[in-house]
Amino acid sequence: MRRIASHLIGIDQGDLMLFSDYEDDGEMWTGEGARERVVPVTFATAFRAPPVVHLSMSLLDMATGPSVRADLTARDITASGFEIVFRTWEDSRVARIRAAWMAIGELHEDMDWTLY
Repeated sequence: MRRIASHLIGIDQGDLMLFSDYEDDGEMWTGEGARERVVPVTFATAFRAPPVVHLSMSLLDMATGPSVRADLTARDITASGFEIVFRTWEDSRVARIRAAWMAIGELHEDMDWTLY
């Protein structure tokens, strides 16, 4: 459980196409073995501290022959952004992925002071 000690709570969200590899025979569509795609996200406004980030696949377009192997995670979460990481492996063929994200966290207050 994360407790937020401020009355100023911010929510930022987005929906990003991570890749569309079937159009140009990219590695997610034609490759085999472990593959990874990383997409950086910058928040519209920086949070006071790293927020909680939720991800979901809003589009999953895969070939029907091989097994569906997909891993979607958020990493390196900071107050100003994070990275969306999509992974697949073995013979899975991924045409395209779109990821929806939401960040919820404490915002800076006008009364925040920085002492030097």
